[in-house]
Amino acid sequence: MASKIYVVRHAESAHNVSKDFNLRDPGLTELGLAQSVGLATSFPALSSVAVVLASPLSRTIETTLAAFGAIIDKRHVGSDIGEEGGAELILDPGLQERSDLPCDTGSDVATLKSKYPDLDLAHLETEWYLKKGEFTADDAAVEARARALRRKLKAIVDRLGAEGDNPHAGKRDIVVVTHGVFMKFLVQDETIDLPKAGWRVYTIIKEGDGDAVSLVANDQ
Repeated sequence: MASKIYVVRHAESAHNVSKDFNLRDPGLTELGLAQSVGLATSFPALSSVAVVLASPLSRTIETTLAAFGAIIDKRHVGSDIGEEGGAELILDPGLQERSDLPCDTGSDVATLKSKYPDLDLAHLETEWYLKKGEFTADDAAVEARARALRRKLKAIVDRLGAEGDNPHAGKRDIVVVTHGVFMKFLVQDETIDLPKAGWRVYTIIKEGDGDAVSLVANDQ
C-alpha cells in the first residue's frame, strides 16, 4: 500500500489575529491550541502515521505537539505526552515559512529549548533560522528547498516501504506540518489555501528518469 502524505497547515497564531508581522516567532492563540486539540480527535489516520515532519517555528511546533504529540515517540517529545515506540519526529528547517519578516523567522535553539524543554532538538543546527543561503526569502531559493523536501519525502516513503528497514510495524503514512505560503511551493499549487489546522492528502510520485518528484493530491 502506498504511503499517504498529510500536508497540514499550522493552527491560528498570534500574528494571524493581531496582523503584527513584527512579532518574532509567535506561538498559537487559545483558539489555535483548541484547533490543534480538535485536529488530534478529527484526524483520520493517527494509527497509520510513522513519521511527522514539522517546521521548527513555534506555531508549527505547538500545532504538532497538541495535535500529534500522543503518537510521537517519547524520545522526541518526552514521556508526559509521547508514546513508547511511536512515530519519528523530524524538525526540518526546510519547512519554515518563506518570508524573512520577524513573524516568519524562527528562534535559536537555546530559546526553543527553554520553551519546549522535552522536545528533541539534537539535530537542529544552531543558526537554522537565519534567512540566508538555502533559506533566503526569494522564489528561487524557496523552490529549491521545496524540491529538496519532496526528494526527502520520497526517500522516507521508500524507507518505510522496505519492510526490513521499517521499525513501525507496517505504519507508512507521513504528516508534514508547515505554513500557508511555503505549502504552495511544496505541493506546486499556488491556489492552495488550507484553513488553519487544515490538511490535504497527497501521494508522492517520481517524474521521469531524473530525481524530480511531485506530490499529487488524492482528491484529483
